[in-house]
Amino acid sequence: MTTLFDPLIAGDIALANRIVMAPLTRDRAGPGQVPTPLMAEYYRQRASAGLIVTEASQVCPEGQGYLDTPGIYNDEQVAGWRRVTDAVHGAGGKIVIQLWHVGRISHVSLQPGGVAPVSSTARPAATKTFTTDGFVDVSAPRALRSDELPGVVEAYRRAARRAIEAGFDGVEVHGANGYLLEQFLRDSVNDRSDAYGGPVANRARLLLEVMTAIAGEIGGGRTALRLSPVTPSNGAALDSDPQALYGYAVEQLAPLRMAYLHVVEGQTSGARDFAPFDYAALRRRFKQGNPRGAWMVNNGYSRAMASDAVANGAADLVAFGRPFISNPDLVARLRDDLPLAPLKRETLYGGGAEGYTDYPAAGAAAAGAA
Repeated sequence: MTTLFDPLIAGDIALANRIVMAPLTRDRAGPGQVPTPLMAEYYRQRASAGLIVTEASQVCPEGQGYLDTPGIYNDEQVAGWRRVTDAVHGAGGKIVIQLWHVGRISHVSLQPGGVAPVSSTARPAATKTFTTDGFVDVSAPRALRSDELPGVVEAYRRAARRAIEAGFDGVEVHGANGYLLEQFLRDSVNDRSDAYGGPVANRARLLLEVMTAIAGEIGGGRTALRLSPVTPSNGAALDSDPQALYGYAVEQLAPLRMAYLHVVEGQTSGARDFAPFDYAALRRRFKQGNPRGAWMVNNGYSRAMASDAVANGAADLVAFGRPFISNPDLVARLRDDLPLAPLKRETLYGGGAEGYTDYPAAGAAAAGAA
């Protein structure tokens, strides 16, 4: 029987176990959105995960939507990320970077020149973002012109190349949670009348172009994607037919032979049964013709749920988010069925080492208590 602690090859990436650290925004990048030595230590501490997916990192300056999130579009950022990947690899881990463009989930204060953020639409999202003034309403976007979209694709391609230069084992594209690619996917947001709006094939076009460009640049076996078919995050209401939309997108991506597909089941950080969706059907579409492609599940998995999902073949990998923040040794705690340390919510976003690199491993915590 397969367990969470068995090795797996996902595409071209060999993993020591099936436990994944999910991407987690922590807002601790330095000036110029450069990863810091503190970030290298944070990820090193969690290198026992079979795979680490970094916090989402913008592929271009216009892709930033939150204060102090890292980028992967210039030499300084590549050098900063190299410290991170060296630290993780030195501790025996594997790490991929999540590539991000937030689209309309941004604020003019975070945009180059203070201009409006961009999206599939000119309609603002009913949500907030994190700036120097704390959490504020996002700014109204402008709709990208169709002749600008090749530049967006190129930004993702260049970011993927820089990720490999920085030492990452691969990349995961953020196509979830109401950010740019999902703003094009869902008809609840996309109100375009050009070749990127209207029918499902048009709305999926930008995602498919991005994924094809990245796979062509670094190889499909080092390329992955995160989707959240029914989550309503960041003002992105449900698509009128999510099963058809996401089924089409995954089917079209099959020839790329991706390393894995990362799927948020239900509402991100919320109810798993938020809206009906047949994830097993989506999994079958992904697996068809891609036997080395791994199916990664996410959202509120307990130790028992994760073990069952892997044992019965419903998942190849299970991603854990916030438990990895307060439990750098989460793999050992899951293996030995140890209690999990509580999270300090007040230190989630921004700050320094407190609530970031100062969570002890189980043995150290017990010794300290004694």
